Amino acid sequence: MRKIAIVGGGLGGLSASISLASNGCEVHVYEKNEHFGGKLMPVSLGTHTFDFGPNTITMPQIFDEVFLDAGENPRDYFQWIKLDTHTRNVSSNGEVFEMSTDVDHVMNQLKELDSYAAQRYSDYLAEVTRLYHLAEKEFFPRTFTSMKDYLSPSLFNAFTKVRPLQSMDSFHRKYFKHPLLLQTFNRYATYIGSSPFQAPATFSLIAYLEMIQGVYYVKGGNVKIAESMVRLAEKLGVHLHTEVEVKKINVTEAEAKSLILSNGHEVAFDAVVMNGDLLEAYPKLVEERHRPSMKNKKVESYSPSISAFVLLVGLNKRLDNLLHHQVYFSNDYKREFEMLFNGEYPDDPTIYISNSSVTDPSVSPEGDNLFILVNAPPIQAGTKEEDTVSYERYKNLVYDRLESFGLHIRPHILQEKMITPHDIQGKFGAFRGALYGISANERKNTFLRPSNRSKDIRNLYFAGGTTHPGGGSPMVIMSGRNVARELLKGSVPKQLS
Repeated sequence: MRKIAIVGGGLGGLSASISLASNGCEVHVYEKNEHFGGKLMPVSLGTHTFDFGPNTITMPQIFDEVFLDAGENPRDYFQWIKLDTHTRNVSSNGEVFEMSTDVDHVMNQLKELDSYAAQRYSDYLAEVTRLYHLAEKEFFPRTFTSMKDYLSPSLFNAFTKVRPLQSMDSFHRKYFKHPLLLQTFNRYATYIGSSPFQAPATFSLIAYLEMIQGVYYVKGGNVKIAESMVRLAEKLGVHLHTEVEVKKINVTEAEAKSLILSNGHEVAFDAVVMNGDLLEAYPKLVEERHRPSMKNKKVESYSPSISAFVLLVGLNKRLDNLLHHQVYFSNDYKREFEMLFNGEYPDDPTIYISNSSVTDPSVSPEGDNLFILVNAPPIQAGTKEEDTVSYERYKNLVYDRLESFGLHIRPHILQEKMITPHDIQGKFGAFRGALYGISANERKNTFLRPSNRSKDIRNLYFAGGTTHPGGGSPMVIMSGRNVARELLKGSVPKQLS
């Protein structure tokens, strides 16, 4: 029986552990925090509960497949709730557009806002569907562990067809003219921590997921996904270790031999899966001399994705006219992204609010549970927390902005918690506090992300948002399953490729 170590108990690590254990491997998962699931972290403030991690869930089949492939019925673990009309988008001048899988509802709004968009919307859906199915077939399943992946004729052919050289903003201007619609659909770039004015149009495929396939929520909170994966892993015999940090990976002759743990133990393994932010964890755990293909200088050359400034706010009442998701846009979206990637906090930020108690009052019985997120710049190299914006002052700026939209939160606050980019860096080991690992603003980082296997250490693999296929919880789960599939192909490769 092969003995596999997984460093980090996020969704990628959990999915890998389940696949490996269900195929006969002895698996140990080491997580430095007290919870599994990574950024899909539960937070309780009094009777108000929150999901820190992804509030918008798409691609439910990816989560279900983790259970189905292990011979389990996912509905025995958690229940999906589909949100047909899921996100209300509000412009700086108060115009509204609601996103929905109900095409008639969308078309009725488009006819009022933008007659040009109404005429082109069916073409838009057809094109994003085409982009999605190409990615699903050619990009998502690959691990890029050898030159065979990179030189595949089918991959090259697909690459030429996914609009890699066109920006998302340029692509959307073919279909929409109204400023609010452009902001609404350009916001998909933030799902990968990037700017719509630089990220490739390829990622417009997210519209297929939200406008055709649908947005979902898990009854009791999205954190039930992680909790269910833990239950399944335990059932399969995975050894789950919480509050045990891996301090070092010992490497000899280009092979990972053992882990040094925070409890002082040294444990040997046949292979290691590093589930976490590769740019933070790899340099920390493996001496530079053992990773000539990923030296410290190369790590620092990567552009991190945007981070987040988050407020978790429990209210004493339920506010009127809120959906599960809503976005209040800035007046100048391009300027906002220029500030973010220049290391500045926008003075007119776009504000996202998730209020899951609209769908599921049981998670917050006293009043609304508002998850308020504002895009934030990644932490600038060499700076300290006190060198950044005053977080308390920025919190009040966010509340002031919401009041300008008619949303008065301050009088009703029972509980409040602030989470900053520095908190994200410390809690989740995120490179410079980035939420999605590497930014997709540069084409090479979009399509040539770090491989799922070390080029220098033959039995070291990578899962998570920094590696292929990218950021976002479905992609992270795919990365874990893809790595497990590589490990299960046979014995650990004897020659580096």
